[in-house]
Amino acid sequence: MGLREVGFYLRGRVNNGVARLLNARRAAPVVPLSLEDLLRQPRLSLLDRVRLFEGRDNAERQAMVARYLAARDLPFARHLYATFEGSGESFAVEVGAGEATLILIGHHDAVPGSPGANDNASAVAILMVLAERLLQDPPRRIRARLLFTGGEEVGYLGARCYVKTAALDGVVGVLSLELCGIGDALVVWDVAEPFDQAPLVQAFAGTLEGLGYRRDESYHLVGRIPVFGSDHRAFWEKGIPAFGLTVVPRAEAEPLRQFVLNPWRGAFRQLVRRPPPFHTYHTAGDRSETLQPGALELTTEALFALVHSL
Repeated sequence: MGLREVGFYLRGRVNNGVARLLNARRAAPVVPLSLEDLLRQPRLSLLDRVRLFEGRDNAERQAMVARYLAARDLPFARHLYATFEGSGESFAVEVGAGEATLILIGHHDAVPGSPGANDNASAVAILMVLAERLLQDPPRRIRARLLFTGGEEVGYLGARCYVKTAALDGVVGVLSLELCGIGDALVVWDVAEPFDQAPLVQAFAGTLEGLGYRRDESYHLVGRIPVFGSDHRAFWEKGIPAFGLTVVPRAEAEPLRQFVLNPWRGAFRQLVRRPPPFHTYHTAGDRSETLQPGALELTTEALFALVHSL
C-alpha cells in the first residue's frame, strides 16, 4: 500500500460522502427497466439501455453489464479486482484485427443517491451499441477494446487495477466516456503535453471534421482539467495517450469552460447554477428523462467512424 493508493482511497471516501449529503433528501423513486422487458422490444434504443442501469445499486449495475453482454452474444473477458480500497469487476469486449488497439471506456458505477443515468449509464449504453455494431462490421486495421470498468467513483479503482494486469502492448490510445447524454457538441479533454499532438487526437479531430463538425463550435479540444477526472488517467500514468470524452450543449461552452477550468474560483456561484450537463452531475436528478437521445446517437456515430478511420 503506497501513499498514492491511500490518496485515492481518501478521495473516493470524500467523493461518496459528499454525494450522500447532497442526495440525502428523498426523491421520487426510479424504476429501472428489466433486461427481459428490454429484449422483448422490437427496437432497442440507446435510452432504454440507459434505463437498464439507472436507479440500481452498483452491485446490480455491475451484474447487469455481464447479463446484457451474455444475452446479446457479445464475447467478453472478466477482470476482477480486490484491494483495501474496494472490490468489483470490469468487463472487456474486443473486436477487430491488427496489432494496434484503441480502448474505449465507460464505467458502470454511480455515486450514492444518484440514479446515475448520465454519469455514467449513458456511456455504458453507447459502448454496448458500439460493440454490437462493430461485431457486425469490425475494423480491419485495428482492434477496438470496449472496457466497462467498476470503481471509477472511488478514484478510478477498476481502471487502476486493470492496467496492472492487462495486456497493453500495442495500445495506441484511450478514450474514457463521461456525461455523454446531454448536448450537441463533443469535447475531448485532458489534451495536454506530452500527448497533445498524439495521433489519436489528430485522428479524432479529422474524423469529426469529416462528419461536418467544426472546431470550437461543434467539437472542442480542451487541456488538462484540474479537478474532474476519469478512468483514462490510469492509462496516462502508464505512458499511453489517454483522454476524456464528453458531450455538452454548444450554448453552454463558455460557462462550462469557466466551470471546469476554474472550479474553486466559481465554487459559490456554481452551487446556485451549474451549467449543463453538470446540473445533474452526482445528484438525485441524474435520471434518464433528462437525457437527449441525439447526444447518445452522435457520440455513437462519432466513435464508430473513429474506429473505422484508424
